[in-house]
Amino acid sequence: MVKVKETPKKAAEAEINAVLKPEQKIGFLREMFRIRRFEQIALKYYNAGKMGGFLHLYIGQESVAVGTISLCSENDHIITAYRDHGHALAVGMGMDECMAELFGRATGCSKGKGGSMHFFAPDKNFWGGHGIVAGQTPLGLGLAYALKYKGIKGCCLCFLGDGAVNQGVYHESLNLASLWNIPVIYVIENNGYSMGTSQARSSAFPNTLAARAEGYSIAWDVINGADLYEIRAKTWAAMQRAYEESRPTVLEINTYRHYGHSVADANAKKYRSPEEIEHYKTHHDPLRLWQAVLKSEGHLDEATAAKLDNDARAEAEAAARFAEESPYPEEEDIFDDVYWEVDHRTASGATGRHFFND
Repeated sequence: MVKVKETPKKAAEAEINAVLKPEQKIGFLREMFRIRRFEQIALKYYNAGKMGGFLHLYIGQESVAVGTISLCSENDHIITAYRDHGHALAVGMGMDECMAELFGRATGCSKGKGGSMHFFAPDKNFWGGHGIVAGQTPLGLGLAYALKYKGIKGCCLCFLGDGAVNQGVYHESLNLASLWNIPVIYVIENNGYSMGTSQARSSAFPNTLAARAEGYSIAWDVINGADLYEIRAKTWAAMQRAYEESRPTVLEINTYRHYGHSVADANAKKYRSPEEIEHYKTHHDPLRLWQAVLKSEGHLDEATAAKLDNDARAEAEAAARFAEESPYPEEEDIFDDVYWEVDHRTASGATGRHFFND
């Protein structure tokens, strides 16, 4: 078995958490509220027919994005799959540009051309938002490879769902990550269901999906996704491994989505019992649990929590108004943002020779 660094018995006592100031802890709650209210307002307008395409909600998993991304610095990069709204907001993207993208408006982060599954913010080291299952895993490997090639101390957090672990490209990426000592961290957000198929019916595994990393001599760990302290402590250990040893890690963070695979998932309460869903909402909701932690530590009262919630809701509602009032892309815009060479009028773009030498 590949050993992982031990974390303190109480994750709150880990060095990376022990130095947190009260305002930073409250900031985590603020970000989780922002993600949840953004998602709820998006759901409202999606159901009203204001958005096209798919909508994969992140409600119930907020602590994963907030906890991991809170550790990132200027040389760390993030890439994820199609359930990307939470990660986008966690890296600092604005609600306006994100909501406008859902509405397909020109003011969206991808100019209204990408929709829900394709949020991007290169200026924030956020590289999407990818609709192909596991398609982001070799791209995350490439981002981390670039860091190593350039001699930059950093890592790439590459998020994927539990269903993506059975895609061949993920295993090819693990092989190269280990073989070439690449500082990539694969974060499996395990919400228990690959679309509408339970993990027990879709994945052959002894105890954990992350344990498959042993076949590639890669360190791995399992994390309680409802415990923000544990997420930060164990992710930080993986990031140190990437920084100091240029070695990859696979982290499996157990979490739960409150809604279906997407809003179009009509069977969300059939393959999961209503009792199961309610159990997780009641006992494993990261927002409830983190508020309880902050109150127990004396950092939060009901009035402050209510204000954070209300502010997040107001911000999300304002973003929806911004999106509705924004223009759609022009028809001729379809020709832009296809090839970098064409947009920037390079020699190859002018001649049509995009992939071959003259």
